[in-house]
Amino acid sequence: MSDSIPELDMQSVRESSDLECKRAGGRDGKGALPLDFWETYSAMANTDGGVVLLGMQQKADQFIPHHIEKPDKVLKDLFDTANNRGKVSINLLSNASARLVQAEGKTLISVSIPRATREQRPVFLNGNPLGNTYIRLHECDQRLTDDAVKRMLAEQQEDSRDTKILKGYTFEDLSLETLRVYRQVFSNRQPRHPWNELELHAFLRQIGAWRKDRESGEEGLTAAGLLMFGVHPAIQEAFPFYMLDYQELPEVKTEGRWIDRVTLDGTWSGNVYDFYRRVYPKLVDGLKVPFELEGDQRKEETAAHEALREALCNVIVHADYSDRCSVFVVKRSHLFGFRNPGLMRIPLEFALQGGHPDCRNRTLHQMFRHVGIGDQSGSGIPTILSGWHKYHWRPPMLEEKREPYDQTLLTMRMIDLFPPRVVDALREHVGESYDQLVHEERVALAVAAVEGTVNHARLCAIGNQHAADATRHLQNLVGRNLLEQTGTSRGAVYHIKGMRIPGPEDVFGSHPYSENSIGLEESSIDLERNSIDLEESSIGLEERNEAGMLISKEFDRPFVDDLQRLTDKQRKSMESLASLPREKRKLQKEKMESVIRELCRGHYIKLGCIAELVDRNAVSLRNQYLNPMKKAQVLKIAFPRTPNDPRQAYTLNEEKGTDD
Repeated sequence: MSDSIPELDMQSVRESSDLECKRAGGRDGKGALPLDFWETYSAMANTDGGVVLLGMQQKADQFIPHHIEKPDKVLKDLFDTANNRGKVSINLLSNASARLVQAEGKTLISVSIPRATREQRPVFLNGNPLGNTYIRLHECDQRLTDDAVKRMLAEQQEDSRDTKILKGYTFEDLSLETLRVYRQVFSNRQPRHPWNELELHAFLRQIGAWRKDRESGEEGLTAAGLLMFGVHPAIQEAFPFYMLDYQELPEVKTEGRWIDRVTLDGTWSGNVYDFYRRVYPKLVDGLKVPFELEGDQRKEETAAHEALREALCNVIVHADYSDRCSVFVVKRSHLFGFRNPGLMRIPLEFALQGGHPDCRNRTLHQMFRHVGIGDQSGSGIPTILSGWHKYHWRPPMLEEKREPYDQTLLTMRMIDLFPPRVVDALREHVGESYDQLVHEERVALAVAAVEGTVNHARLCAIGNQHAADATRHLQNLVGRNLLEQTGTSRGAVYHIKGMRIPGPEDVFGSHPYSENSIGLEESSIDLERNSIDLEESSIGLEERNEAGMLISKEFDRPFVDDLQRLTDKQRKSMESLASLPREKRKLQKEKMESVIRELCRGHYIKLGCIAELVDRNAVSLRNQYLNPMKKAQVLKIAFPRTPNDPRQAYTLNEEKGTDD
């Protein structure tokens, strides 16, 4: 094998979440471009990009390289087809996209597929986007529904989604009180602005709420004007899936659905401007404002206020109000969560860098800017990150989800990335080598200490690291004997060497029939919340909350371990949630997943209890629903070291703060 062909990093292959392996042997075994390559090409281009390894076969967690004898033939076929508009809508590949690599002495082809821009999507096959457009979901290529393709086409064609003139809508569909308040705020900020002298209709024209199409002569209220100033019934007619929701929630280990809520209940206008005015004071209520002067005036806001204001504005102006997901904002004592319908219009890394503005509702954003809320320079996310960084809090997490509907999530935790107690404990546990670690490796240790475990995806998200760098740092820590790895490939999790991770026996007591019971050595580390307190277990002193759920000092949420131990009220409530699958043997996947989410909300619940409630076989339920929902991070498991233990328990991943 030629030395000029680079060697493939097999460890990166094993942990990559954006890689697809294809045997590519062809009929004669000498190499050919697989027919399903183009489905993967479309899927990766329409999602986050990725790499296809031609000549690599994956069986479970094993990766087996196969020699491609005729790589030039495969490469020619690749580029000929990529440039064939009858087969592929656009060629995103360059000469640098495909390269030869070697693994175990065998020649393979690595094809890097970039994420398509908004203007290039959808990337589709066979000349027709409907029925021939794919996205990447759970490491598989999934065909997009026609509705999803149409939304993607609308995103491609419309720089701003809110300039559309709405036929049949008039001033009667607007809230005069909202307009009065808006104009008063506008005037207070800019008392000499010439727009203050305009009558209402002319003012709405100036800010984009009313528009005339110069070509057709048509004029009327715009989508932005209705969303900003409309009344709920009129908005709902134009946007059938329109929903705004703010909830202040209690701590996850306590009972209760919410403490405070703002939603579309008919007691207020229901437009986005009034939603902002009602929610922002609630978000910042309780934030400490240290004494600080700006000139001769005391500053009434902090960087945290600014970050939350930007986050709330962002979730409103970037929302795709034609999609099925709701705008949802949540507040807990140390967490803020924001969710808007629709995926990001630019790649995540561009949003984090700033300076790449591509707002979905530009006119709406401009209306907020006129009254001092947000800017339109693409600096929203950097402003949020900067505000949080000032307090050394854990970096906000920005991510996209495609299930059950397209949505963008922003989670902001007021938790130190390096709490002093954690750093002190790590220094004591690791010793002098702690100071020799690079920053990213300290981050990995801190996350493992605070959260109990860390994995590849979590490290990439929290540290804004490239996937290959995250792999290298984790493996370096394993090599230094500081982290211990459990599992392989994309299911690998890491915990601090010598630290106990609670298993089922720590919560439910010893189980004589469990083949997964693992004895773990004791550790002297004593860390904060979600870390492991290694004092002797008090399993024998069973404690339950007022609903009959088991309380464990190892976890911040109670456990539903036995339906018969629940109070009648709690058990009947959960049975009511599961009534649909109990009554119908054949149930749509989305409906079953919705039931499971509700059954797992706010507590851990054992596999057997879920199976009993929904009247399904436990093994089939885990394989068909729970494992995919866990992989999609909709659910979390209590015991990551023993994922297949029959006592495994599941909970809704409410730490994102955005599951309604």
